[in-house]
Amino acid sequence: MVAVAAKRDYYDILEVARDATDAEIKRAFRQLALRHHPDKNPDDRAAEERFKEANEAYAVLSDPDKRAAYDRFGHAAFGAPGTGPAAGFGVSDVLDNFLDLLGRKRRQAAGRDLRYTLEISFEEAAFGIEKRIHFPTRKDCDACGGSGAKSASGLRVCPGCAGRGEIRVKQGLFTLPRTCTTCGGTGKVVIDPCGRCEGTGLLRVEREFAVRIPSGTADGDVRRVPREGEPGRGGGAPGDLHVVVRVKPHPLFERQGFDVVCDIPVSFPQAALGAQVDVPTLDGKVKMRIPEGTQSGKTFRLRGKGIPRGGGRPRGDQHVKVTVETPTNLTARQRELLEELAHETGEAIGYPRKKNFLDKVRELFDV
Repeated sequence: MVAVAAKRDYYDILEVARDATDAEIKRAFRQLALRHHPDKNPDDRAAEERFKEANEAYAVLSDPDKRAAYDRFGHAAFGAPGTGPAAGFGVSDVLDNFLDLLGRKRRQAAGRDLRYTLEISFEEAAFGIEKRIHFPTRKDCDACGGSGAKSASGLRVCPGCAGRGEIRVKQGLFTLPRTCTTCGGTGKVVIDPCGRCEGTGLLRVEREFAVRIPSGTADGDVRRVPREGEPGRGGGAPGDLHVVVRVKPHPLFERQGFDVVCDIPVSFPQAALGAQVDVPTLDGKVKMRIPEGTQSGKTFRLRGKGIPRGGGRPRGDQHVKVTVETPTNLTARQRELLEELAHETGEAIGYPRKKNFLDKVRELFDV
């Protein structure tokens, strides 16, 4: 008896996780289909088999009902491998069977996703906030119920697809489904349009929605709000709302991961003698001790003063970089004191980095 190879897991075939979104599954299938399409791989039997596998996996995982059955029962949900009504059929034949069985669902058209850009402050992104946003969208026309026709008699079966909502396109060895461009996948065309929506079935409206921005949100993060996009057609699911977060630059802080970086200027006497200085943080001003002899560019860490991580995890830290500022516009007395200081310290006393530099110069040039 010849052993039958175990049927590969559909998620493994498409190289996606079991909790992958519909968009991720669709994207993975497109990439595999382009890579292994027979037209691009003539006489490559392995590529043709992988193309068939990807088509079969996508036909199941792209359908909510079939995916749910597969997640629960595996391949047993559709009969044992090599048996049942699909045995001996090519993938295009199997897809045609799916289309016949699911023709009514295929005529449903999902609503469009909406994209909204929300600008928030540095502090709002750090600690989180709820924002009310207003954006234009569309809803089903209340005059025609979203059909686009003035009355039920104003709709006709689409002549382009005979009411199926899809057409078949020949590509190499396979016949693949494509959404009918004449009816947009609904299976019907409007011959007597609704006067209010002009046959589109949709009306433009302004929506208000509350979106929660969690703490630790970074610039460019996207918040997906399921089913808050445009309504679907023919009973199709509504699209999603994608809120793109843009964080305004802060005049004092810069974000690095969950840490915050801040530069503060200090005077020469403060750096030389040591001082207590006020440092701005996300929580307000705090006192920080500058030890004597602090060099310009020295960085100090304030633990727990960075960005909240959420989930009960500790906050990031704040890094305070000290810049020693050289005084300008000196008075005569100030100049006199600095000249006296320079005379007293010379080149060796109190300037270890300068002394080390001069020693290396002397060694290098033998002076």
